[in-house]
Amino acid sequence: MKKLIINADDFGYSRAINYGIMDCFQYGVLSSATFMANMPGAEHAADLAKQNPGLGVGVHLVLTCGEPILENHKTIVDVSGKFRKLAFYESAFNIELDEVYNEWKAQIERFLSYGLKPTHLDSHHHINTYKGIRDIFCQLAAEYNLPVRKNMELPSNLKHPDQFEYYVEQILSDESSLMGAFQEADTVEVMCHPGYLDKAVVGGSSYTYPRLDELELLMSDRVEQVLKNCKDVKLTTFESL
Repeated sequence: MKKLIINADDFGYSRAINYGIMDCFQYGVLSSATFMANMPGAEHAADLAKQNPGLGVGVHLVLTCGEPILENHKTIVDVSGKFRKLAFYESAFNIELDEVYNEWKAQIERFLSYGLKPTHLDSHHHINTYKGIRDIFCQLAAEYNLPVRKNMELPSNLKHPDQFEYYVEQILSDESSLMGAFQEADTVEVMCHPGYLDKAVVGGSSYTYPRLDELELLMSDRVEQVLKNCKDVKLTTFESL
C-alpha cells in the first residue's frame, strides 16, 4: 500500500488559518499539519490539535516570520527584534548558528509544553535548506528522533518520506497525476497551505487568496473521489514512517 501525507504548513499562524486547516482535516483529505510555535495563533492551534488527535502535527520551524520565542538574539533578528525576512537569506548572510539552534529548540519545547507529541519537523519558507542552517535542522531532528520533510539531501540517520511534492493542485488533479507521484516512491508528502483569511494573513503574508483555492480543493468531492479511485494509496501521517 502506498502512503500519502497531505501536510498543511502554517498551523498556528492565525485563527483563520487554524480553522481552515481543521476544516480540511475534518471535512476533506488533509492528514497532517505543521505548527508555528512563535505565532499569535499557536495556543489556539494547540487546543484544536488536542481536540483532533487524528491529525498528525509536526513543528514548522520559523526563522523568517514574526518574532522569536527567545529574547537574546543579535544576528537572526532586525533592529525591532523581529525575525529577518527571507530576502536576507537569499544573498550572502552572516548569522550565529547557535542562535538558530537555541531558537528552534525553544520552538520545539514550546510545542511540547502544550502536551502535544510532534510527528516530524519541517521549516517555514524551506529555510532549513540554507547553508549552515541545514546542519542545525538535521541535528535537532536527530536529537528529538523525528522524521523530516525531504526537501533537500538528508543524512541516512533521519527518517523521511521517499518523495516531496510542492504543488498540491497538480498532484491531486486526477488519478494519473497522483499515481505518477508514486512511480519511484512508496511514501509521498504533498505540501499545502489552506486557510481562511483574516487581517493577520492579509496584512502579514505574501500568500493570501491561493489559500482559499487550496482549502476548496482539499474539501472538494472531486479530490475525495480521486483518492477513492486510487485504491493502492492510503492517507497517513509521518507517524507511519
